[in-house]
Amino acid sequence: MPPPPPPFSSSSLLTRIASSTPLASLFSTSRLFSSPPPSPTSSPAMDRAAADDSLRKALAERQAAVDAQGNAVRALKAGKAPKPEIEAAIAELNRLKIDKAGVEKQLQAAVSGAAAGEGALTREAFRRLVANTLERRLFYIPSFKIYGGVAGLYDYGPPGCEVKSNVLAFWRQHFVREEEMLEVDCSCVTLETVLKASGHVDKFTDLMVKDEKTGTCYRADHLLKDFCNEKLQKDLSISAEKAAELKHVLATLDDLSADELGAKIKEYGITAPETKNPLSDPYPFNLMFQTSIGPSGLLPGYMRPETAQGIFVNFKDLYYYNGNKLPFAAAQIGLAFRNEISPRQGLLRVREFTLAEIEHFVDPEDKSHAKFSQVADLEFFMFPREQQMSGQAATKTRLGEAVSKGTVNNETLGFFIGRVYLFLTCLGIDKDRLRFRQHLANEMAHYAADCWDAEIECSYGWIECVGIADRSAYDLRAHTEKSGVALVAHEKFAEPREVEKLVIAPNKKELGLAFKGNQKMVIESLEVMGEEEALQLKAALESKGEAEFLVCTMGKSVIMKDNMVKISKQKIKEHQRVFTPSVIEPSFGIGRIIYCLFEHSFYTRPSKAGDEQLNVFRFPPLVAPIKCTVFPLIQKQEYESVAQLISRSLTLAGVSNKIDITGNTIGKRYARTDELGVPFAITVDSQVDVTIRERDSKDQVRVSVGEAASVVKELIDGHRTWSDIWSSFPHHASASAEEDE
Repeated sequence: MPPPPPPFSSSSLLTRIASSTPLASLFSTSRLFSSPPPSPTSSPAMDRAAADDSLRKALAERQAAVDAQGNAVRALKAGKAPKPEIEAAIAELNRLKIDKAGVEKQLQAAVSGAAAGEGALTREAFRRLVANTLERRLFYIPSFKIYGGVAGLYDYGPPGCEVKSNVLAFWRQHFVREEEMLEVDCSCVTLETVLKASGHVDKFTDLMVKDEKTGTCYRADHLLKDFCNEKLQKDLSISAEKAAELKHVLATLDDLSADELGAKIKEYGITAPETKNPLSDPYPFNLMFQTSIGPSGLLPGYMRPETAQGIFVNFKDLYYYNGNKLPFAAAQIGLAFRNEISPRQGLLRVREFTLAEIEHFVDPEDKSHAKFSQVADLEFFMFPREQQMSGQAATKTRLGEAVSKGTVNNETLGFFIGRVYLFLTCLGIDKDRLRFRQHLANEMAHYAADCWDAEIECSYGWIECVGIADRSAYDLRAHTEKSGVALVAHEKFAEPREVEKLVIAPNKKELGLAFKGNQKMVIESLEVMGEEEALQLKAALESKGEAEFLVCTMGKSVIMKDNMVKISKQKIKEHQRVFTPSVIEPSFGIGRIIYCLFEHSFYTRPSKAGDEQLNVFRFPPLVAPIKCTVFPLIQKQEYESVAQLISRSLTLAGVSNKIDITGNTIGKRYARTDELGVPFAITVDSQVDVTIRERDSKDQVRVSVGEAASVVKELIDGHRTWSDIWSSFPHHASASAEEDE
């Protein structure tokens, strides 16, 4: 028996849904029966958008026909037309109303995310079912639950910890080990000076609005997003043109300035959700948790909002550790903290979360990548900014073509986009609900050369889970300027080159007399000056004999005299080139990836009696919290001894497993572990042979006790597939095994 079809599979709106269809597909609206088959580059999301537009236009046409026929009936009655003629007109009006109601029903299904058929679920119902299962089976729970919990804080339970651990272990293997990255683990508590240099203190903000009467705070973009989604999903009367406008607002939401966001909120009459009171104009709110270091409270700091800055400030040592060679990458997994304005959406928007970040340092004059050819032929959904702004949908694109055309800025950025795609799909993310969206112009930082988000579609819509950005040399330059320590790389020349260069020669004797113990900091600040700043200082010293000079590490300006430093342009022979590396940064929101994985893996199937739906998480063995369960068929000492022997063998082979010797029927035990996503189960019903069951097909094979652990180990490690096992061992069927499934 083949495994169930993948979640969100596209099907006709008028097709009756089979009871074994994954629940995720039940809220995947699909193309109209009258639409042509989708092109190979279309996605379920594109199909749903096309269906929505077609249905709205069809509904408008039906409404116009009903209105026209109603006018015709009234005219016939006013003109005292013959009774048969009036009755025929009324019959036609009723037919048109029924036709309109049918289209209206299809549109309602489309916009609410439900497919036609018995048992269809809306997105909200599906989400509740998944969330209830996750909390009941302790994948995660609200933090401080017995005290009522705190929004945006969650605890992982035993199976959740295992899934998270497996995802992070694969991340380390896929990126850190395969790409020979340098892994670090930096402090969560970060000096204010560091985050001042990076721009977080001044610019790490979201736009917030307040209820003008109660003072309750909301994220402005969330309110606008909710309004647009609600209108699209619940107001069937809006025209196709208005629907297109709202969709455009959603597509360009991140591109709106504070003024534009405020204007939209006023235009649409959006008020505070609970009280309906008017809202303030949007204003920035810094998301960082502030703290102080030490008992005096005089050393300000913050809980880090990202892990990247720890890598940047350690660049000099990491570069030395790497033999002073570029390119190289440093990686870090760790907690980050953001004081979200109004956290919601479970694990998708929280105040404490795990990030896995990579900083790949590369020569800004050569952003090619030696391994790009390994990913160049990958084809997946990409969403460039031009398509977003013009209202088009994401299309399947070959990565090599996107790089060669300049859609993706360079090979190194493209390489990491490809590697991220492989990472997510290997975890179990549905490739048809994964797209790479390019940042819009206003959305992208001014210093960035290019930036793409890996977005995954779930019941909340498209969720950014990974950001892949070419940050140019901004970060290292910012910390160089603020710290006075040159965070640079060197390229040695085979032959010396004669170049005209700005030479800054501090007079250490005069600087020592003037600044005494601060001499070193002044010299370091002079030596890291940019050319423009140095020439301005030179001009001021020559014209006035002295000038103010800001020493960043001292936090103040000093008076520099013309005898303290000599600045000139000279022709010199260089044996090396000194430059600030560019940074390519893939940043992974681990909690968001895991939540989307939960939804993409979840489906239900009927019990054998058909009286209930059983929940299943279809985790790949790679991420499953428990890889195998071992069940003695009945409570019998010799069976339990064999189960213990197999369990020990699995443990020694590195396969996580669990023995279940409860008195429940074997069918109920299977169902219980299916709900945890366990891919394989070994049932002991003799001292010679046992059965191995595969979760999704429920097929079983017969193997010897001595072979059981090694067979499961090969399946878990991917050395053999279930098809290989199915063709190599005797099949087994047992009515008792399935009686409660």
